[in-house]
Amino acid sequence: MTTDRLGVTPAQTVGPFLHLALPWPDGPYVVPEGTDGAFWVHGRVLDGVGAPVVDGLVESWQADPDGRFDHPDDPRGARPPAVPGFRGFGRSATDATGRYALLTVKPGPLPDPDGGTEAPHVNLSVFARGMLHRVVTRLYFPDEAAANAADPVLRTVEPDRRHTLVATAGPDGLLFDIHLQGDHETVFFAV
Repeated sequence: MTTDRLGVTPAQTVGPFLHLALPWPDGPYVVPEGTDGAFWVHGRVLDGVGAPVVDGLVESWQADPDGRFDHPDDPRGARPPAVPGFRGFGRSATDATGRYALLTVKPGPLPDPDGGTEAPHVNLSVFARGMLHRVVTRLYFPDEAAANAADPVLRTVEPDRRHTLVATAGPDGLLFDIHLQGDHETVFFAV
């Protein structure tokens, strides 16, 4: 008996349907438009040769400006956010040029499990075609040099790669490109 080799099925690959399978009603809005102190995080998701990753998804998770989460896993106890309408979560699909955007506010510092303090940061997950598992990175703030230098997570990253985790100032917020591979690869964390 002979068997024919069959092609790859959708269950064996990822995409191009992230925008259909993972919609989020509030989209890129971690906070409502018009929130005091809100700014945009803009960037591009790029592959190993610098080409844009289309049909990707960037998802954010962060603390509020007081460094708190309205979540039962917050060791200090869940509490409503300090900013009205703050969701702590956003999701932005990439466009035809690999661009994403999230409207947010700056989170506060967080206590780390060993008694130290983590610098303000935003956790970002990236989902994209051809990736069977998401990759997770952090965005640190360029105006937090002292806090970044003391951050226990950032200090575990090789000094010459830390810059891949620090955003740069832009005209209406922050710029943060995510390189999935290659010479400029963003640092990703095993979670």
